[in-house]
Amino acid sequence: MKRIIRDNYLNKIISKKENGLIKIITGIRRCGKSFLLDPIYKEYLLGLGIKENHIIKIDLDERKNRKLLNPDALDEYVRNLIVDKDIYYLLLDEVQKVEDFESVLNGFLHINNLDIYVTGSNSKFLSSDIVTEFRGRGDEIRVYPLSFSEFTSTSEDNIEEAFEQYITYGGMPRILACNSESEKTQYLKQLLEKTYIADIVERNQVKRVDILDSIINILASSIGSLTNPNKLLNTFISNGVKDISINTISSYVKYLEDAFLIQKAERYDIKGKKYIQTPYKFYFTDIGIRNSRLNFRQQEETHIMENIIYNELLYRGYNVDVGVVSIRELDVRKQIEIDFVCNQFSKRYYIQSTLSLPTREKTIQEERPLLKVNDNFKKIIITKDTKKHWVNEEGITVIGIIEFLLNKNSLDL
Repeated sequence: MKRIIRDNYLNKIISKKENGLIKIITGIRRCGKSFLLDPIYKEYLLGLGIKENHIIKIDLDERKNRKLLNPDALDEYVRNLIVDKDIYYLLLDEVQKVEDFESVLNGFLHINNLDIYVTGSNSKFLSSDIVTEFRGRGDEIRVYPLSFSEFTSTSEDNIEEAFEQYITYGGMPRILACNSESEKTQYLKQLLEKTYIADIVERNQVKRVDILDSIINILASSIGSLTNPNKLLNTFISNGVKDISINTISSYVKYLEDAFLIQKAERYDIKGKKYIQTPYKFYFTDIGIRNSRLNFRQQEETHIMENIIYNELLYRGYNVDVGVVSIRELDVRKQIEIDFVCNQFSKRYYIQSTLSLPTREKTIQEERPLLKVNDNFKKIIITKDTKKHWVNEEGITVIGIIEFLLNKNSLDL
C-alpha cells in the first residue's frame, strides 16, 4: 500500500518548528499521530540536513524503553544526548505513559536548543488535560481520521467506489489495509469496544458502563439531531431506566468528547450574533466507528453526508456552528436552521447539505434559510448527485459532495 499523503498536518508542524512551545499532537487513537511524527516529520528533518543524532525519537510504548517511563530516567536520558549547541528535535510518542510527564516536558522547555514534539492519545492524555497542564506552553495540532482526499491518495478504487467505502467504513488509516468487508467491520468494532470505551471506563472509573453504552447508541442513531442531557435523560426514563441522574449523563457525554469520539456543534443565532446554549448537535469523529456501533444498519445517507461535511470543515481548520435564523410568518416567530456556518479569519460560509435537488420545491426548501441571511458571505448547497458545481439564479453555489471533498478550494469556486 502506498503511503498516505498527510501534507495538511506536516505543513502545520513545519509552521510551528522551533517556536519555543511544546508541539502536542492530539486526536482520537489510531488516527495516525505517531506515523505523522515518524516517519513523516522525521524524514522531513533529515531532508533539511539535520543530523540523525540530533533527532531524539523515543517510542515510550516499546518494551526496550520501559526504564524511561520513570520521569527522572527520561529527563536524564534526553539531557545526556544533547552534547553541543545545535538544535535537537525531541519526538516523544505516547508520552502519557511517563509518570508526571507534565513536569518533565515543562523542564525540557528550559533547554534552549531543544525543540519538543509529543503525541498522546490514551486515557491519561486527552483534550481537557492539555488545556489544564500546558496553558501558554503548548501548541496543539489536532489530527483527524483520514479526509476523503487523504483516503483516495492510496485507494485503487474509482472515486465513486471509494466514496461508498468511505461513507461506510470511515477514515481510520488501518481500514485501507483491511482486505475484506468482514475484516473492516471486525476492526472497527474492536477499536470502539476494546480501545475507546475501555480507555474512557479506565480513566474516569465509569461505574455504569451500560449507561455509557446506551448513550453511544443514542448519539450514533441521531447524528445531526438536536439534543442535550435533559433529552437524553427523558429517553432513558421513557425506556424504563429511572436510576440515573442528569449529572451522570452530562459527565458521560463529556467523557466521549474528551476522548475525541464525538464532537459538539453549537447553535449560533446569526442575526442576534450570539450562541444558543442548548440544545446542540453531536457528530462522530469517524463515521465508520459510528456505523459499526449500529452494525451498519442505519445507513441514512442524509445524516452520514452531513457528518462527513462537518468533519471535512474541521479538517480544513474552520470553526463550525449550526446556524439559526429567526423569521416571522403570519405573525408567528419561528427559527429555521442552516446546517453549517463556518468561519476562518475573515472568511465565512453558509452551507446546506442535502442528498439531491430533484424538484423546484426541494430547491426552494434548501435555499430558504440561506436567503434569510442578509449579508454578502458565500452561500452553498452541497448535494450528492451534483457532478459539477454551478451557481443558480439566487447566487447560491451548488456543488457535489465529491468535488467538495477532493478540492481544497471548493468553497471558493
